[in-house]
Amino acid sequence: MSRVIWKGAISFGLVNVPVQLHPATRPERTSFNLLDKETADPIGYKQINKRTGKEVRRENIVRGFEYEKGHYVLLADEEIRAASPESTQTVDILAFVEAYSVSFLYLDTPYYLVPERQGKKAYALLREALAQTGKIGIASVVLHNKQHLAALIPAGPVLALNTLRWGGEVLAIDELALPPTDAKKAGVNTREIDMAKKLIEDMTESWNPGEYHDTFRDEILALVDKKVREGKTREISEVAKAPAHRRATADVVDLSELLKRSLGRGRGKHAA
Repeated sequence: MSRVIWKGAISFGLVNVPVQLHPATRPERTSFNLLDKETADPIGYKQINKRTGKEVRRENIVRGFEYEKGHYVLLADEEIRAASPESTQTVDILAFVEAYSVSFLYLDTPYYLVPERQGKKAYALLREALAQTGKIGIASVVLHNKQHLAALIPAGPVLALNTLRWGGEVLAIDELALPPTDAKKAGVNTREIDMAKKLIEDMTESWNPGEYHDTFRDEILALVDKKVREGKTREISEVAKAPAHRRATADVVDLSELLKRSLGRGRGKHAA
């Protein structure tokens, strides 16, 4: 059952929509514990002074902000708490913008917003108005004592709240070595563009996330299951490395030839 992690209201203009915040994702990370090879006991970590190598007791650990390389300002927990934003329990909509104007680069963590019983009509009104105008709301919200910028997005029957990265967190591309945006200056001709567009059309299909899998996780879980069934729950074994396969790239093979060879191979998922 989905758990409620926050209760509050969406606030825009004079309208308040009481809502509950639910997680929209469930991470499936493949994590490993560090163990002693001889005994399979868990390996712990010590907090040490990096200069002396000596262990530091928890009561002697403080927080410091590095304002210059190697120079710190010490901050007490009370000072940090005093600077933390006040939890207002509202999703304050600051503005509405065109949905396409927010780059995927800014998207961070998605959540579902579910209306309380008395807010269902206002919720449906906001959802439909956003969907029909192609707009999303840019909002401010405090979650877990941290201030976030967020996007309020209609996603079918639900309103999603997607936290956003702040402007300073997305790196500029000025120093990246990129080809010119002008196709001719980049050495791309019309025929190559037409073939690339044809290839994209040939490989276009409906988005179905269930068709894609984390193959590394699948392989690890299958290996763990096999070892458990064989009783090898503490055995350490070396796994042979798969031979590296070289792939042709656009730098070493003519681009037109790659596009030509790609066309007619069918949709992406069937072409492997």
